[in-house]
Amino acid sequence: MQINFTKMHGLGNDFVVIDAINQDIFLTPPQVRHIADRHFGVGCDQLLLVEKPETPGIDFRYRIFNADGGEVEQCGNGARCFARFVRNKGMTSKDEIVVETATGIITLYAENDGQVRVNMGVPRFSPEQLPFNVAHEQPHYEVTAAGDNIRLGAVSMGNPHAVVQVKDINGPEVDRYGPVLESHPLFPERVNVGFFQLINRDHIHLRVFERGVGETLACGTGACAAVAVAHRWGMLSDHVIVELPGGALNISWEGDGKSIWMTGPAEQVFEGSIEL
Repeated sequence: MQINFTKMHGLGNDFVVIDAINQDIFLTPPQVRHIADRHFGVGCDQLLLVEKPETPGIDFRYRIFNADGGEVEQCGNGARCFARFVRNKGMTSKDEIVVETATGIITLYAENDGQVRVNMGVPRFSPEQLPFNVAHEQPHYEVTAAGDNIRLGAVSMGNPHAVVQVKDINGPEVDRYGPVLESHPLFPERVNVGFFQLINRDHIHLRVFERGVGETLACGTGACAAVAVAHRWGMLSDHVIVELPGGALNISWEGDGKSIWMTGPAEQVFEGSIEL
């Protein structure tokens, strides 16, 4: 089977994007792992499939697979690349693109300056929505990992996130705690782990250890999760620049019950085909 693909990235978080509307595509987890392999395949953090929608009135269906072959619910940087892809390919000319995902509907807006703005939905803090095996919702949780007690927040952005504040974003916490928190037994479906350093009320630095991938250069849902948690902790304003290793995202959130918005770039790198 030969598959045509496009390689894209959002702030260095890289994707193989595949049109599964005009190609007959069915991928197994081993095939996804092969495509994602940076030595023997194309190489990517996630693989994105563009499919026909299952719901009337929706433009496309958006599916995401991590480099380990597992399908996941949401990816913010991928959503921006998805919007750029379907417009570049002439699959739509709309500036406002409505897309269904495994956990609901999101809306993507192609801006005139080449940026893509995404309505990422309402952050959900209830532990059962992540899922997170604790008795009840709290602003902070104490979790034991790598022999230490770690204070964190937890939120679902359509996928599960744990958020930890650190004094120095270049400290050892990402390498020390990222892998053990990702697979911590309190998170039965594993969890993305964000580590943020507060610069001021309008600016944070962030690194994210992604579930099934490892640390990436950027994570859109991770940026939204960090802002939502830190905003709830009273640390942030409604409009925040989130600086990640791959670049900056603009995140806006007015608080509980409101949708969170993400704006950032999406770039095409090259096109190709692979034989499976």
